[in-house]
Amino acid sequence: MEAEIIRGSEVSKRVKEKLAQEISKLKAGGVHPGLAVVLAGDDPASAIYVRSKGKACEEVGIFSETYRLEASITEEELVSLIGNLNADNRFHGILVQLPLPDHIYETTILEAVDPLKDVDCFHPVNVGKLVAGRPYVLPCTPAGIMELLNAYNVTPEGKNAVVLGRSNIVGKPMANMLMQKSRNANATVTVVHSKTRDIASFTRNADIIIAAIGQSEFIQADMVKEGAVIIDVGMNRIPADNEKGYRLTGDVDFEGVKTKASKITPVPGGVGPMTIAMLLKNTVAAALYQSQ
Repeated sequence: MEAEIIRGSEVSKRVKEKLAQEISKLKAGGVHPGLAVVLAGDDPASAIYVRSKGKACEEVGIFSETYRLEASITEEELVSLIGNLNADNRFHGILVQLPLPDHIYETTILEAVDPLKDVDCFHPVNVGKLVAGRPYVLPCTPAGIMELLNAYNVTPEGKNAVVLGRSNIVGKPMANMLMQKSRNANATVTVVHSKTRDIASFTRNADIIIAAIGQSEFIQADMVKEGAVIIDVGMNRIPADNEKGYRLTGDVDFEGVKTKASKITPVPGGVGPMTIAMLLKNTVAAALYQSQ
């Protein structure tokens, strides 16, 4: 029996429909949620993500403006722009698209964003609130994953969850959210990474696997126990003989693992759409807070 497919594209559509209704009410009350997106450089993947975010904002009624900057912009110039956006009342959220050009120190830029406008939950103030269990906003990809688990009736409480990867964007906040003493959490969490010995010995005992390790089809069927829930965060471009010249793969061998898992996300169409949906949700939450 094959796994049930967790379709983030469908769940995200429902989230956006609900947000559109909420935004309509906010506008009627004089609050127009706004998002500023900052894109420095010409990374092709980043450009695609930014376009997708702009389109999603338009769909739900969020005012959005993208600041496209040359890769040669200085760190001082970028900090100055963010300062202006912090003071601009049109924007309730600021998103700095990563990665930044190599000569710019990422931490300096992310910490320059007003924590109240930090809709990615990257600022140390908001990270601290998340760890303390009192989040202002939630990090977008982990929040999207929690939303997917809830939508497909997967309850982490009492389950063994293994998170592959320890990035500040996915791995660390994901582990923290799964183990929080709160509804739809309370999991026992193990984090594995590039320095972990015998990763399979951990994944074979996992009820829930969150794969965000950045290696194409790293998780194979023999690393998964029967009935596990598999969430694949990976998005890897593999050379292929087609029009695009590549194919997309996740961090999980989807075809092999789907015969053992109870539920699994596809790539694409799984976690990706939820990340954008949660960005919109955070922007609306920030607009609500700032308008009080």
